[in-house]
Amino acid sequence: MSRSFCRLCSSIPLVLALLFGSLPALAHGEETVTVAGWSQPISEITNLLAEPDKEFFKKQGIALDYVPGTGGASAIQTMLTGRADVAFTDPASFYHALDKGEKLIAIYNIYPQNVFNVVAPKASGITKPADLKGKRIGVYSLSSGTRQNLQVLLNQAGMSEADVKLEVTGLLNFAPLIQGQVDATAATDTGLLMGRLKGLPEVNVIEVKDYLNVPSDIFVVTEQTWRTKKPLLTRFLSAYRDSAAWMIAEPQEAAKVAVTRAINGRDEAVNLEVIKLRNLSSVSATTQKAGLGHFDMALMQQGADAFTRLGIISRSLDMSQVVKSDLIPNGAAQ
Repeated sequence: MSRSFCRLCSSIPLVLALLFGSLPALAHGEETVTVAGWSQPISEITNLLAEPDKEFFKKQGIALDYVPGTGGASAIQTMLTGRADVAFTDPASFYHALDKGEKLIAIYNIYPQNVFNVVAPKASGITKPADLKGKRIGVYSLSSGTRQNLQVLLNQAGMSEADVKLEVTGLLNFAPLIQGQVDATAATDTGLLMGRLKGLPEVNVIEVKDYLNVPSDIFVVTEQTWRTKKPLLTRFLSAYRDSAAWMIAEPQEAAKVAVTRAINGRDEAVNLEVIKLRNLSSVSATTQKAGLGHFDMALMQQGADAFTRLGIISRSLDMSQVVKSDLIPNGAAQ
């Protein structure tokens, strides 16, 4: 989630080299599952990047592959073009794709907590959505969750993107805000952490969760994949759940792994702070009761209804038809 995006790598072997380094040949019987990500392989997804070290997926008979992206919408598009099996995306991008008629199913709630925000210098006087009118606002990319969640805030104040000027700033880049090239920037909790470490002065933070606390990221597949590959997806989710539980239980070990696996992971102490934030976003009242990955259906529906009501999408969506928890293994880790 803190999201220096690159263009999508066109070669999966190239992505594997970037993500994992040299990998051994697939063991006999392993099935490949390719995840389309919203970002490059960065420290907050260390539980995925740790596969060569921890082998959560290999233990489930899965060879994990990862294709980086430039936001949640790009992750879905990569999946729809057949280059991935699973999209690591956000609810806003999911709602938009459904609104366009795509047949998709959300199968796992990666980060139940909304971690998006809009950050502005204290001197700007920007403290609420209405203050953003006429301002230059940075987003990670035009297909990222930062843009989608910014739309939510603008609509809370009766505005749209036409009332502001969007500037694409890229991942982990608060320099335009520090240098005064934008008045505010949409970010995430980890993005704000990195900005402060890079010299971001005292700021006002508008938390999107105070207006709409839908999940930050979810796993999405096509309806066809959900119908035809349930055993494989169940094993994938079991492996992912175990990897997430490991990162929650062993954040210091994960921070060490990120040093060699994440492209932004050279500083172990910074890795640890990022991982702690991401671990907090991985749990909720629902996951404490049902296990990691489970959805709060009411919140997912609230998000869809809000997007419809605010005109961000054009029609009503029934989340009970497109959000499923049937593939999350019983006895999921807490």
